[in-house]
Amino acid sequence: MKRLTQWLIAFSAIAIVSSCSRETSNTTGWDYNNPGLGGFQKVPFMDQETGPGLVLVEGGTFTMGRVEDDVMYDWNNRPRRLTVSSFYMDQTEVSNFHWNEYLYWLSRAYDGTYPMVYKNALPDTLVWRSQLGFNEKYVEYYLRHPAYRDYPVVGVSWLQANDYCKWRTDRVNEYLLIREGVLDFNINQMDETTFNTEAYLNGKGDESVRQNLTDLNPSKLTGKRGRTLGERQVRMSDGILLPRYRLPTEAEWEFAYYGLIGNMNGDDSEVISSRRIYPWDGHYVRQDNEEFQGEIRANFRRGRGDYMGVAGNLNDGADVTAPVDHYWPNDNGLYNMAGNVAEWVLDVYRPLSSEDVDDFRPFRGNVFQTKVLNYEGAIDEKNFQVEYDVHGMKEYLNEFERIRFQRVSAEKHDPDDQVITKGIMKTNESKNPVSRGYAPDPYYVSHNSEKDVQELRILKEINAILDKAVEYKNDKLDTEASMYVQENLFEGIFVDEFREGDLGGEYAYEIISILRNGFSDFMIETPGKLKYRNVTEEENIGRLNYRRADYIDYVDGDIESSIHYDNTKRKNDINQAKRDPDLVMYQNKHEEYDLKGTGIQPGGDNRTAWPTTLVSNKSRVYKGGSWKDRAYWMVGGNRRFLDEDKATDYIGFRCAMDRIGSPGGMNQKKNRK
Repeated sequence: MKRLTQWLIAFSAIAIVSSCSRETSNTTGWDYNNPGLGGFQKVPFMDQETGPGLVLVEGGTFTMGRVEDDVMYDWNNRPRRLTVSSFYMDQTEVSNFHWNEYLYWLSRAYDGTYPMVYKNALPDTLVWRSQLGFNEKYVEYYLRHPAYRDYPVVGVSWLQANDYCKWRTDRVNEYLLIREGVLDFNINQMDETTFNTEAYLNGKGDESVRQNLTDLNPSKLTGKRGRTLGERQVRMSDGILLPRYRLPTEAEWEFAYYGLIGNMNGDDSEVISSRRIYPWDGHYVRQDNEEFQGEIRANFRRGRGDYMGVAGNLNDGADVTAPVDHYWPNDNGLYNMAGNVAEWVLDVYRPLSSEDVDDFRPFRGNVFQTKVLNYEGAIDEKNFQVEYDVHGMKEYLNEFERIRFQRVSAEKHDPDDQVITKGIMKTNESKNPVSRGYAPDPYYVSHNSEKDVQELRILKEINAILDKAVEYKNDKLDTEASMYVQENLFEGIFVDEFREGDLGGEYAYEIISILRNGFSDFMIETPGKLKYRNVTEEENIGRLNYRRADYIDYVDGDIESSIHYDNTKRKNDINQAKRDPDLVMYQNKHEEYDLKGTGIQPGGDNRTAWPTTLVSNKSRVYKGGSWKDRAYWMVGGNRRFLDEDKATDYIGFRCAMDRIGSPGGMNQKKNRK
């Protein structure tokens, strides 16, 4: 591929010298790319470049949903015809080696100042453990040993998978700018100086520029006499940068899964010869062609206690997962769409999504955001530090104390420290009730039933820091809230506190080690990214297509779709910030207090959020079967869900990207009837 930027520079020079072959506007008659006539630029563009690891999936219409008996009686995938636009999808699942590349980059970029960024990205290798199984070899070796490097990464939550997609977007676009000669390699980028696509496009980057593009705008001439064309950075309109990597939507994943393009009756036909249950034709899971007859087509559990078959003739050749390019690809060229690992998709789970979502590019989970502006109305500076969810950290600490100390007396550890009583509040009771029948900490047993005084002192200090950070956050001082946590907690207590023995020994406090890792899960954003906020209804007055930011529970979980749809008092309580709007219908947590800190009595009209379902706004869909599943879950229309912050040993993911422009690209038929 020729270097597009050099082409642009050469094209600009030619445009100045000669005007005989200039392209003109068919609406105004003015020349394009002519600085003498305003310099409006039309760049050469042929087609969207295919990003690394991706294959094009040509979109179309299909029937999404149940194709097999609903043996689980979930009734959550009613068949429905809809249309999916063309998009790109990873040919394979993201592998351990891909993830280790990600970890290596994070370690180099953030480990010096923000080591918790790296720790937050680590897969949970402990997901391999089982109460009555011996899986320690996977705990210790699966992620990093070269024998497993081409196997799919597991132990990754939905949130971690999304963070990986963001990182991959920036690394690919950074490389494209380097390849096109715009930027220099910068192997020493750290913290807030790391490359970010959005920051670069909005002029907030810290990149080392090699050669910018020529700016044809005559209002920006440079030089001593003001006759030299200026320079500008690359814009999205230049066609060099790629759209963002992301998780596929559920509809995209299911469309790509079937590969129905392989069942077309001829090139000029719109007839699909047959539907599919799996990514191949037929109701069976073995190869039926003569060369490979009888071979298992995917990695799954064939029956009770049969994960790999009989020694000497293993049926699928894998005890747990298999390499990401193992088995046969489907007609879209995608590997392991059935079996190996189940895969995260972008959607929030609702049992009746098939009845509610659009029939064009369906998706549930929209939370509309906009860039944060500064006091002058321009885009605000990018983050220069880690941004923390201080409310979440406070709740986590409350839950940590309850679980660590509550079982000692079967009472709450500190009733006065249960809620955040003002501002943007979260007030849930523990989602992890204390298990009875386990002995308390040995310190408690050996010290005449007394709690560790030093632990209580440290917890009191941490609570004070988080209370102050919450106060900053409630006053909309987001930067101060995160700075206070970083300086006083991560760079303060967590570094300075240790237990000193009488003979000079130094010992780390167990609770500090636990809390350091636990708090790392509450990072909202890493340094170097632009700041975003949710849109508000008042800025969308008069808009027809949407008004508020969060549409996750739209027509399925919001107040209008609940039994309280005509309850004026309940609506007013939500409008006046007395009740949590996320706990109207779907709840996976207790709410012991209202948003003002007042206790709520269960029963009657005051009954709000005692758990009634595992489904919530944090429940995300995952699709496909895995090495751990029976063949039923390999069926493309079946769907399951898990909280977005949870991980397992059988869920992985692959990335997708929007296809911009024509659905079929350069191979699309030019002559349409």
